[in-house]
Amino acid sequence: MRHSVSYVALATALLLTLSICGCKEKKSQQHPNTITVLTYSEYIAPEMITDFQMKTGYRLQLELYEAQEDMLERLQKADTNKYDVVIASDVVIQGMVQQGLIAPIDMSKIPNRVNVADQFNRPVYDPSNTYTLPYLWGTTGILYRDSSFDASHVSYSMLFTPSETRGKFSLLDESRSMLSIALLAKGFDANSMDSKEIDLATDLLQQTQKNPHFNGFDGSVANKEKVISGKNWAAVVFNGEAMDAINEDSTLQYAIPTEGSFMWVDAMTLSTKSTNKDGAYAFMNYILDAKIGAQLAKHINFATPNKASLEVLDSTFKNNRVINPTKEEIDRMVFLRDPGDAAKTFDDAWKSVKLK
Repeated sequence: MRHSVSYVALATALLLTLSICGCKEKKSQQHPNTITVLTYSEYIAPEMITDFQMKTGYRLQLELYEAQEDMLERLQKADTNKYDVVIASDVVIQGMVQQGLIAPIDMSKIPNRVNVADQFNRPVYDPSNTYTLPYLWGTTGILYRDSSFDASHVSYSMLFTPSETRGKFSLLDESRSMLSIALLAKGFDANSMDSKEIDLATDLLQQTQKNPHFNGFDGSVANKEKVISGKNWAAVVFNGEAMDAINEDSTLQYAIPTEGSFMWVDAMTLSTKSTNKDGAYAFMNYILDAKIGAQLAKHINFATPNKASLEVLDSTFKNNRVINPTKEEIDRMVFLRDPGDAAKTFDDAWKSVKLK
């Protein structure tokens, strides 16, 4: 459930397709194939690209996107052999299946699937364990610069009630995320499909844009940077960006608002148009390795769904409440469900928000 505008240097590093090792003894194991992964920006350690290529012989190319809507549009317009693996958020999985964008995974080709923690088996977005394998999971909350706000008492009112807004703030540029947050702020279920309640959430976002402190809709990475730089007092971000920001400036805080929020899982899926399924399976199996899963989690600052990685990660990481929410915080959160027949209602609502 990521992100925003990536930086040129890192994007260049991530997009770089590195040459396969030319060592003679490796040639028999190498494949001339490239596998292309469509993924959120800043969502893999650059050194993992090289490591994957050295270990498997496949060339790894990353194509980056910033929001789920962009990803879906690109998949729908993709050339026949454009992508192999797609990293997608849980809330869009069922829709992708229905649209024929992703194919069943041959789990026998991925021995490291045994490392997936029990709570991520048969998830609501893939109850038959057919189309997905988890990549990382996390939360959505508020990053802010104000020591007078105790994280355990933070409310969405600090953004949506002008009298309680103490400085500039930004919201996420993701339709379902922000409409669900607005529903929670109004006291409704984050998964409400009631058109009247969605209308009230839409109105709240439209009214919020009139607040002189409102500083736009943006991705999580860009929102994080606004808070770090002092341009913003607060912003809605994903917890990985929050952790990055706090590591840079320990005076910053991250909170799951009292009204609740949502957890999410980003999953690996197989494009129906993949022409390199073996390479795709090699990538999925690589990510689910215990040490690689731990490395990925620590680099991105998101929680791992890999139970074997938890044996590798240190206690400081595992006990970090920004990365791994407390039970009390988890009890306030839900997973967003596929909107089904209400999808058009959400789409229309978001269009009206962005037109303001």
